[in-house]
Amino acid sequence: MTINYDKLMAWPFEDVRHTYTTRDTMLYALGVGLGADPMNEDELRFVFEKNLQVLPTYPVVLGYPGLWIKDPGTGVDWTKLVHGEQGLRIHRLPQTSGEVIGRTRVTGVIDKGEGKGALVLSERKITDAASGELLCTLTSTTFCRADGGFGGPSGPVPLPHALPERAPDHVCDRPTDARAALIYRLSGDYNPLHAEPAMAKKAGFLRPILHGLCTFGGVGYALLNAVCENDPQRLVAMNVRFTSPVYPGETIRTEMWVDGNIVSFRAKVVERDVVVLNNGRAEIQ
Repeated sequence: MTINYDKLMAWPFEDVRHTYTTRDTMLYALGVGLGADPMNEDELRFVFEKNLQVLPTYPVVLGYPGLWIKDPGTGVDWTKLVHGEQGLRIHRLPQTSGEVIGRTRVTGVIDKGEGKGALVLSERKITDAASGELLCTLTSTTFCRADGGFGGPSGPVPLPHALPERAPDHVCDRPTDARAALIYRLSGDYNPLHAEPAMAKKAGFLRPILHGLCTFGGVGYALLNAVCENDPQRLVAMNVRFTSPVYPGETIRTEMWVDGNIVSFRAKVVERDVVVLNNGRAEIQ
């Protein structure tokens, strides 16, 4: 299979109408690791229906078009792809339950060269189904490890956000549950890479890995807790690069640098001292 640039750029996504309930909202928060301490009432309000609130990273699972890139027509070897980058900009937080529409489009396909892979850039806008109001804009980069050399454009590739060289202003350690990937997948990403040992090994991993967006959500909560006083309305935007997988059960350490309303951050796995999210940039208010 070979990527057809024109076909991929014009990929015919259908609108995704997504109805979700308070149960789904709570399940997402459980999936990213909240609620482990039954006495932590800051986390309880995201996993319990009384005074329920929405995590600001919740929109990443709304209006999701599924593993569309698995379609043979894309020309992509889907068993070798990994999530490269993720961006989220919140225009207005979704309600704890409701109906939204997700509209996805491919915004770029970059050929890194033979043996170096390809990048597929996409955008998803989440709107309220009743009012049409734009709630969130999501951007994503998929790294197709086996698909370089198809003759497409080699750029432009945005430069990563540079992290400050000083010591971090905040550090937050959060353990992940050994069942985290199995819980998180129930929010809509059923890629077997995160559940089946045989599929994980075929993709080159020791065992099933955590969803990149699950790590994204856990780090998002670390930001919320450390620099937003646990107020979901204060986290406006968040962009990261995924640099290494997390295995469920590992501890994620988030390091944060605060410069006005811009928070730079990265995340490491404590047990292996490996950076798993890098060049992070968040906007707060």
